[in-house]
Amino acid sequence: MSGAGELKARAALLGLFETPVLHAQVTDPSATCAALAEAVRARRVSHAGVDRSNVGGWHSATDMLDWGGPAARHVADLAIRLAKRLSHFDGSDAASVEWSVRMWANVSPPGALNMSHAHPGVLWAAVFYVDMGDAGDSGGELYLEDPRFPLPQARMAGFRMIGGDGQPQSPDRRIPTKAGDLVVFPAWLRHGVRPHGGTSERISIAMNLDAT
Repeated sequence: MSGAGELKARAALLGLFETPVLHAQVTDPSATCAALAEAVRARRVSHAGVDRSNVGGWHSATDMLDWGGPAARHVADLAIRLAKRLSHFDGSDAASVEWSVRMWANVSPPGALNMSHAHPGVLWAAVFYVDMGDAGDSGGELYLEDPRFPLPQARMAGFRMIGGDGQPQSPDRRIPTKAGDLVVFPAWLRHGVRPHGGTSERISIAMNLDAT
C-alpha cells in the first residue's frame, strides 16, 4: 500500500498471575527426620494405610498429628509459619488467623509413584522430606504442573508459550529435594511424584494447611 512503512514496536514481556512456591531447607534436620522415620515405620507395621494418589506405596490416614509425636508437631508448626508468609487476608493479619493442619505419611518403595492430583478445599499443601533412600537412588521427584497447560494443548498439541527467559515453558516443574526440605505450594496446584527408580524406601510427610 502506498505510503505504508514497516511497523515497529517496543515490547515488554510481563509475567502475570504469579504462583508462589516456597522451597525451604530445615537447619540440622537429622534428629527430626530420625524421629519421624521411626514413627512412620512403626505406624506402617500396625496400619494398612489408604489408597489415594499413591501407586505402589504406603499412604497413612491423615491423622499423623495424633501419632507422629513432637517432631510431627514441629514440622506442622514450621509449615504454618511459611504459609503465613505467603498469605494475605483482607481485613485480617495472617499471623492472627487460626490455622489447621492435616498430616499424613508416604512411604515409597522402588517403583512407587504418586499420580497427578490436587488438594481441594484447603489453601496450601506442603511436603516435608524425611528419608530420600540411598545416595545413588534416582527418580521420585516432586513435580508441579502448569495449571494453564491443558488449555493450549486442547487447541494444538505441542504448542507452548515463551517465558520471560525466552524459552518455551515446560508443562511441569520438577523440584529436586533432599532430607530436611519443606515445599509449600497452593493446594489447587496439581502435582505428583515421578516413579522412584532407586533400590531403597523413601519417606515423606504431606500436609493440608487451611485457615479459618
